[in-house]
Amino acid sequence: MRVMLVEDDARVAAALATALRRRGHDVAHCPTAQTALDTFAGEPFDLVLLDLNLPDGDGIEVCRTLRRKDESVAIIAVTARGEERDRVIGLQTGADDYVVKPYSMAELNARIEAVLRRATRAQQSAVEVLAAGPVRVDVAARQVSVAGRDVALTRKEFEILAVLVRTPGVVVTYDRLILAVWQTSFVGRHTLDVHVGSLRAKLDVPGLVQTVRGVGYRLVPGL
Repeated sequence: MRVMLVEDDARVAAALATALRRRGHDVAHCPTAQTALDTFAGEPFDLVLLDLNLPDGDGIEVCRTLRRKDESVAIIAVTARGEERDRVIGLQTGADDYVVKPYSMAELNARIEAVLRRATRAQQSAVEVLAAGPVRVDVAARQVSVAGRDVALTRKEFEILAVLVRTPGVVVTYDRLILAVWQTSFVGRHTLDVHVGSLRAKLDVPGLVQTVRGVGYRLVPGL
C-alpha cells in the first residue's frame, strides 16, 4: 500500500517505516502537520498512520482536514494519548481506528488489515450496479457485461473488476487490490497479475484495464 506516516519522533518513525517496508508497503514519512497536508495534496494514499502530537499543530485538525479531502482513505491514529476523551474525539473527527502507544507491530498490522477490510465492504454495500465505459457490473447478482455481452468471471476476477470499476481512471495500488480481494496482504503480486491477465482476456477490451508499472492497475472508461 501507499502509506503516509505522520510522526515527529525520528527514531519511532524510522523503526515503523522499516517494519512497513519489510511488508512491501511504500511509505512516505511526514514529520510535521504541514508536511503531511502538503504531501497528501500531491499524491494518493491508501492509509494514513497519524500521530496526534505534532510540533506545528494538533493531529486532530490534520485528521479532520484529511477526511474532508478524501472520505475513502483509511486513517489510523497512532498516539500516546490514551484517555477516553481523546479516543472519542479522534474517532469522531474521522479516524477509522485508534492505537495507543506502546503497541506491537502484530497489533498494528492486524488493525491495518481490519480497517481496510471494513472500507472495502462498505464500498461494496453502498453501490449495487456499477458502470464504466462499456463495462457493467451488478454487484448483488455478481454479473458482468461488456457492451451488452455477458462475461463469466471467476470469483477473484469479479472482485478485482469490482474494485477497479468503483474508481474509474484512478490507480489502485497492488497491495490495496490484493487486500481488498484476498482479505490478506500475504498474497504475491504474481498471483494478482495472473488473475488480471485472465480478466483482461475475458473482457476483451484492449486498454480497459491498464498497468501503472510499479504502482498498480486502473480501469480506463470510455474506450
